[in-house]
Amino acid sequence: MQVVETLNEGLKREYSITVPAGELEAKVNEKLEEARKDFQMKGFRKGKAPAALMKKMFGKSVLGEAMQETIDAAMREHFEQTGDRPAVQPEVKVTNEDWEEGQDVQVSMAYQKLPAVPEVALAEIRLERLVAEIDEASVDEALGNLANSATSFEAAPEGTAAESGDQVVFDFKGSVDGVEFDGGSAEDFPLVLGSGSFIPGFEDQLIGAKAGDTPEVKVTFPENYGAPHLAGKEAVFACAVKEVRKPKSAEIDDALATRFGADSLDALKQQVRERLGEEYGQASRAVLKRRLMDALDAMVSFDLPPVLVDAEAAQIAHQLWHEEHHDHQGHDHPEIEPTDEHRELAARRVRLGLLLAEIGQKAEVTVSDQELQRAIFAQARQYPGQERQFFEFVQKNPSALQQLRAPLFEDKVVDHIVEQAEVTDKPVSKEELQAAIDALGDEAATEVEVAPAD
Repeated sequence: MQVVETLNEGLKREYSITVPAGELEAKVNEKLEEARKDFQMKGFRKGKAPAALMKKMFGKSVLGEAMQETIDAAMREHFEQTGDRPAVQPEVKVTNEDWEEGQDVQVSMAYQKLPAVPEVALAEIRLERLVAEIDEASVDEALGNLANSATSFEAAPEGTAAESGDQVVFDFKGSVDGVEFDGGSAEDFPLVLGSGSFIPGFEDQLIGAKAGDTPEVKVTFPENYGAPHLAGKEAVFACAVKEVRKPKSAEIDDALATRFGADSLDALKQQVRERLGEEYGQASRAVLKRRLMDALDAMVSFDLPPVLVDAEAAQIAHQLWHEEHHDHQGHDHPEIEPTDEHRELAARRVRLGLLLAEIGQKAEVTVSDQELQRAIFAQARQYPGQERQFFEFVQKNPSALQQLRAPLFEDKVVDHIVEQAEVTDKPVSKEELQAAIDALGDEAATEVEVAPAD
């Protein structure tokens, strides 16, 4: 077998591979002979069928299999000898399309190889970790938010006009062009004005209403409304207000604690402190991680496979387009061309991803089966009632399993680097920590799509 390099440009490589006819024929005969040992043909004892007859019957089907195995073996040998690691699956095709049995096979192989990633002196990295203290004011604020979330409503004095934030209990019947429509009516419906629960403009027209009033609310359904037969239509709702209720925040006491599963107010405060501690810790880690990524990005520079950068830029452009057009479902939209900004961000992500993967591999960082199982269970909880289907999907889709494994691997590599780096803790206020989080900007900039080596 002969392998000749035809392109060596940056990380791009192309080769011409010649598979001699004799080598291919020997492979076919080897496979036919192996199959003949267990083949039972009428008129012959098991394993005694004539080789010529076997070749006539199965030669063509075995030939394709032998050709694929021969080409695969040539590729494995090439990568073992060169040490190249293709960024994506190599493009392989037979170039002499008019090939006939008995002729040499000409094959072309093209790929972009992964670059050599430079060493990074992790001990020279200097980082500052923000540490926010949990003060009593923060605990009190959190308790106040819990009390607000436990708000109840009590009847307002007769003749009270409804305000934003009040709850109105009313009956309504909706119609379009004078015809009532399904799902457009209800009785004794409790609606908090300003909650945005109803069609835009509906709740505003109930402000000022009193018990006993019968206002007529006119609205237009949004063009993207879920029910196509109502989308963009003007509707009239005949309403009858039965009661106006005022909000009443819950008292911060043992009764509130019981509502949130705590034995006492002191126990609830302790739970709040623990939750705030987790939130502050996660925020601090996010800032530390971004600063680490910035430091690593400034320390290394190497060529990147265009195929990886292009794919990443396309994914970023697609993701951001959907974030801007969140009402658009599916992928039936115009082709989204990545911008220079998308490509710059993609290059950063690919570069950091390759760097972290290299560091993790050299440090022998692995994700255990137990860690992966915990991640699967955590993800499955986001699909209540469909946990079994989720487990089956993950088991049947290696790419889905890889998507769960990758962030675990990345976090462990980040921990490894932080352990080697010089990290100084800096006490900050809650407001300063929040400002640092806000300064991170687009969350996509911190994603690096690390692929674990194992």
